[in-house]
Amino acid sequence: MPQSSYRGDPLRKLAIPVIATLLVTLAAQPADAGGYGDSSKRLREAVTVTGVTEHLRAFQKIADRNGGTRASGLPGYDASAAYVTSVLRKAGYRVTEQKFTFPFYRELAPAQLSQVSPASVVYETHTFDYSGTGDVTGRVVPALNNVLPPTAEPSSAAGCAPADFTPASATEPQVALVQRGGCDFAVKAQNAQAAGYDAVIIFNEGQPGRQELLTGTLGGPVTVPVVGLSFADGSALDAAADAGAVTVRVRTSTENRAGASTSNIIADSRGGDPDRVLVVGAHLDSVSVGPGINDNGSGSATILEIAEQIAKLKIKPRQQLRFAFWGAEESGLLGSEHYVAQLSEAQRETIFANLNFDMVGSPNYVRFVYDGDGSDTGTAGPAGSGEIEKVFTDYFTAQSLASDPSPFNGRSDYGPFIAVGIPAGGLFSGAEGVKTAEQATEYGGTAGQPYDPCYHLACDDITNLNKRALSELGDAAAHGVYTLARTKDSFPAPAPTVAAAKLAAQGGHEAR
Repeated sequence: MPQSSYRGDPLRKLAIPVIATLLVTLAAQPADAGGYGDSSKRLREAVTVTGVTEHLRAFQKIADRNGGTRASGLPGYDASAAYVTSVLRKAGYRVTEQKFTFPFYRELAPAQLSQVSPASVVYETHTFDYSGTGDVTGRVVPALNNVLPPTAEPSSAAGCAPADFTPASATEPQVALVQRGGCDFAVKAQNAQAAGYDAVIIFNEGQPGRQELLTGTLGGPVTVPVVGLSFADGSALDAAADAGAVTVRVRTSTENRAGASTSNIIADSRGGDPDRVLVVGAHLDSVSVGPGINDNGSGSATILEIAEQIAKLKIKPRQQLRFAFWGAEESGLLGSEHYVAQLSEAQRETIFANLNFDMVGSPNYVRFVYDGDGSDTGTAGPAGSGEIEKVFTDYFTAQSLASDPSPFNGRSDYGPFIAVGIPAGGLFSGAEGVKTAEQATEYGGTAGQPYDPCYHLACDDITNLNKRALSELGDAAAHGVYTLARTKDSFPAPAPTVAAAKLAAQGGHEAR
């Protein structure tokens, strides 16, 4: 996520007693118990997989007509935005297009990395977002402070200081090899580039969960090629380079373009209290290499269907509903970040809460709920986020469905909201993470395989969906929107949150 500069007002007082009231009130309302004039059941029954899939097929057709992608800054995104706008206006919402510019990036061809001498080895690799383009054959030079073997807990700060790199040769190409950890990937790449290296390889750190092929983002353009390696390949290459001269070839092909134009689509309900706004968001853009039907056509289609059905059923929210379709999430949460940044303090204080739905149809899915109170994953959101989490976990319990906590680490468009102290929550069906044996027993699917094997790939198309996931998470999303739109209770006024002050990912990509 982008390193947020949002801090809010540190002197703003929190209405903590209200939280306890809200928790008791919401917890007392089972999914079909009523309590707000009617229950969420009508909305859940109206929100169907058929309706969601209709929108997903529209997104697929748009991608098919626009080079196979719906990425911000390209025609496929603009067509997706026009489609969403048309549906929402027809449903009676006040729709605005919020334009902004951003640094556009896309990979034009897959990265290639191979050892030329003393052995011939082809490595599995990946281009870091915002990498430069190049074809470099050069000697591998490890950073001076790669931590090998790795410690039990992440501790490496390799490449985080300029002095961590030996100055590169002025007479021959050289490739820096640096371990993950301690600072953003961008810092490592920039330090290596400043030291004169012609390309950079960043390999994973080595602890459980930090061993696989490393992918990520640099957050902004660099000049030299930057690619990732797994811990096994990176540590072996480090050992070989320490033992003697090792030459590799690194090839990347990318496009970096400053000042690209894109937009958020914002739709307000015509009823509800404008001083208590519930922002329901999902990012509308895909990565540049594919149509993004699960990531995040599934979230966008789900909230679009919810918005339509609320209008058709003439449900009257107590809070004003604001459905937000974010642009440039895959470039670093830039759409939601722009939206939050342009709010005045008075406008910010009208935001009751944010709900976020980013991937709700993963083929090998789990019912993940953002861990708003931090009780399971250790990182809590602003006051009120735990109560939003409980709305979803209690719903699943009432339906005799299991759920798992998902780290509340700012990896999606709720990040800019929690950075200014706005409570948030939402659902997630899994991305590149691997399903455990315990999860396979509980949810079905295949242990040892990614939740979404087509995450950020061209195969994330209309066939890359689990309809049961769409149904179960779609119903839960409808329940969450309805419950928070209808409650009479309040969350505390927004206040800054330390946990959100430094976010560690950008647009679903790791940044450090």
